[in-house]
Amino acid sequence: MKKIEAIIKPFKLDEVKDALDALGVHGLTVTEVRGYGRQKGHVEAYRGIEYQVQFNAKVKIEVVVADGLAEKVVTAIRETANTGAIGDGKIFIYALEGVVRIRTGETGDAAI
Repeated sequence: MKKIEAIIKPFKLDEVKDALDALGVHGLTVTEVRGYGRQKGHVEAYRGIEYQVQFNAKVKIEVVVADGLAEKVVTAIRETANTGAIGDGKIFIYALEGVVRIRTGETGDAAI
């Protein structure tokens, strides 16, 4: 099993969710996060005063899938979240030792 975390631009969330649904991914966790990478923030104006925004709003998607589906999920996220601009995000892939469904006690792939 693999855990895939993707940090993407918020306006791409619905498109990524739809692409994962099409692959048969039935559950994901979404968290609103803030951070920066190469873009190092940006300047905004409020009531005529400019100020530096150091952390940009992003969305983190977390999904656990069977090993055989992991590459397809990564490809779907990468292609769907891509705008071609700096700040499109990152995808992290982790190997999981195990998963347990709390309600039923199922383990492994059956618990995904």
